[in-house]
Amino acid sequence: MADNPHLVDAAGTQHVPAEAGARIACLVPSITELLCELGLAHQLVARTGFCIHPKEAVGAIPKVGGTKDVDLEKLRALAPTHVVLNIDENTRPIAEALAAFVPHLVVTHPQAPEDNFALYRLIGGLFGREGQAEVLCAELTAALAEARAAAASWAPETVLYLIWKDPWMTVSPATYIARTLATVGWQVPPQAKAARYPEIALPAAAPGAGLVLLSTEPYMFRERHLTELQALLPDQRIALIDGEMTSWYGSRAIAGLRYLPRLRARLDAGRPAV
Repeated sequence: MADNPHLVDAAGTQHVPAEAGARIACLVPSITELLCELGLAHQLVARTGFCIHPKEAVGAIPKVGGTKDVDLEKLRALAPTHVVLNIDENTRPIAEALAAFVPHLVVTHPQAPEDNFALYRLIGGLFGREGQAEVLCAELTAALAEARAAAASWAPETVLYLIWKDPWMTVSPATYIARTLATVGWQVPPQAKAARYPEIALPAAAPGAGLVLLSTEPYMFRERHLTELQALLPDQRIALIDGEMTSWYGSRAIAGLRYLPRLRARLDAGRPAV
């Protein structure tokens, strides 16, 4: 049988379709949601504590720690045949430890909204959900087109996207978040540091940005932080943004691409984000 290019993961591993009784552990919150969207919740035997969507499905799936502090012995006892990982969210030592007892490690690394096409086809092809994956591909195509059509009427705008406090942290242009924001003409500025998620100093880092966005994850920015930051940056426009809509790939990416044009339209009109 010829190799299937859709079944090559981000580590370059050529997979073969799983058997019907595959036991799946997912250590990536957004891909846990994707697996459920593809109708595979009944085959999920483990998840992280951050795998919270869809709520009605994940409650019955055992938790095995966080994305970077996996309880390996608990996971071993659940006997997964496949573990889904991500290069950004999970660590190399975790992957190396899992390789000792898990037959199949599926490594992912979407770096732009368009990479979700390959992700859908990889997961769908592995676990017998090719048709459902193509439905998601069609929805993603439409959502990308809608976002770009909306962006065509807007001038590009530089935004400072904050993901953490104490220390302040942002995202570089070479991230999935930045490339998702770019679909609606929001551009994050280059950073002096080479890190993908660099620490920055405020207010020094803000003057070039027309808008400061406070993400609701991984730091849980809330309304009170708007007031605090406005005191530090009195001349900046500041708004909250739903971090799941910019940083979660998988099926959530489709909702995110529909959310961003609505959010930008509201903010450009001077209305609250929600």
